[in-house]
Amino acid sequence: MTILPLLLYASITGLLLYVLLNLRTPRSNRLPPGPTPWPIIGNLPHLGRIPHHALAAMATKYGPLMHLRLGVVDVVVAASASVAAQFLKVHDANFASRPPNSGAKHIAYDYQDLVFAPYGPKWRMLRKICSVHLFSNKALDDFRHVREEEVAILARALAGAGRSTVALGQLLNVCTTNALARVMLGRRVFGDGSGGVDPKADEFKDMVVELMVLAGEFNIGDFIPALDWLDLQSVTKKMKKLHLRFDSFLNTVLEDHKNGGDVVSGNVDLLSTLISLKDDADGEGGKLSDIEIKALLLNLFAAGTDTSSSTVEWAMAELIRHPQLMKQAQEEMDTVVGRDRLVSELDLSRLTFLEAIVKETFRLHPSTPLSLPRIASESCEVNGYYIPKGSTLLVNVWAIARDPKMWTDPLEFRPSRFLPGGEKPNANVKGNDFEIIPFGAGRRICAGMSLGLRMVQLLIASLVHAFDWELANGLDPEKLNMEEAYGLTLQRAAPLMVHPSPRLAPHLYKSS
Repeated sequence: MTILPLLLYASITGLLLYVLLNLRTPRSNRLPPGPTPWPIIGNLPHLGRIPHHALAAMATKYGPLMHLRLGVVDVVVAASASVAAQFLKVHDANFASRPPNSGAKHIAYDYQDLVFAPYGPKWRMLRKICSVHLFSNKALDDFRHVREEEVAILARALAGAGRSTVALGQLLNVCTTNALARVMLGRRVFGDGSGGVDPKADEFKDMVVELMVLAGEFNIGDFIPALDWLDLQSVTKKMKKLHLRFDSFLNTVLEDHKNGGDVVSGNVDLLSTLISLKDDADGEGGKLSDIEIKALLLNLFAAGTDTSSSTVEWAMAELIRHPQLMKQAQEEMDTVVGRDRLVSELDLSRLTFLEAIVKETFRLHPSTPLSLPRIASESCEVNGYYIPKGSTLLVNVWAIARDPKMWTDPLEFRPSRFLPGGEKPNANVKGNDFEIIPFGAGRRICAGMSLGLRMVQLLIASLVHAFDWELANGLDPEKLNMEEAYGLTLQRAAPLMVHPSPRLAPHLYKSS
């Protein structure tokens, strides 16, 4: 049988399913407004090249609560703070699980991870392990020295660059990955601690970026199951290939761990703890398997490295574009920290302008612009509209944070809006203020939010305090490319290429 009759058969089957499903929806159950779907494929063509942009534009026409039909799947989109609060606060329990998707199946060990695991005992066990052993205040304080040491290594690498051009995002990614690896594995995974270049770091960043791009794809097979086997976009093929690369990396990590130490300055690393829990799981979720350990490590490496480094890269781009803000931040650093030492995490609570810069960066450049999808366990009603059981929920975090009804001049990078006297001086990014939810909210809020906040704040503070910055090739800051690349995470379309110049005493950039 040739492929043409198969496609014709699949199309007719899909059309019949579409008609039958729509006939089953009672007319009295009014769906939210949205663009008219095409036959079979629904609204997939409306998503455009960058879906969070396209969905934001649609919301201006159809309103902050929209209904889309992607293939045979009902999708609801929240594009305002009040609508997001309805889903993630009022109906949070109903939207606590993830919908089926090819990324979780082919990359994340078939839903055996924390990010995509169904809401239930196993998910609660994985979440508890991370909350207690990695993200609790005690765990964060115990490993504070690790983050500070890795940031100091980054400062040495930047100071040693001289007048050569630096791809800041790549060095940031090495720093965040090694800081996380030392906590998770008890050792660095890239470089020897000198800050030198490690080709493996380039490969790893490429793997993470590819993961985020593939995870951000709207795979036709996820929305039209009858066509899944055809893999029309070659997404499944790419996912399987990428999974093998990550699995090889993680197997090497596990094997190396058996042959190395598992203690960092008296603190037992997470992997040793996970291995000890394999046969001693105290939770309702049962014992921890090798696959679940690898899946959890994959989550942490993928979600805990590139998101932080990309956010810092966006922040530095904005500060370079706004030299008066950079000067104001440096003046605060010099007053609070002085110029005879590097920034410590203990300084962060006193750096109020820095905190405002971090909030404004998370607002304008949220690391996950379109939230990871959730699924409705039961039908419900939101704002008078019927939300069918099995609907996929997307929260347009990017659009919400740029809503002109909530923010003055929302496209402007303006940290002062979070200072006393500003428009939202008390807003925070921890899931309580729905107009700015870069980490999500509710039960499925990002497990690593506390670590991400500390790492991002420390990195931005250190880069601002320790260096003056110029763009490569004498580029005018006003002409800096601020376009976004496609993907699950908010990458820059063009890497930030810079010349750092040390502004503190020379001995601070030397290893102790």
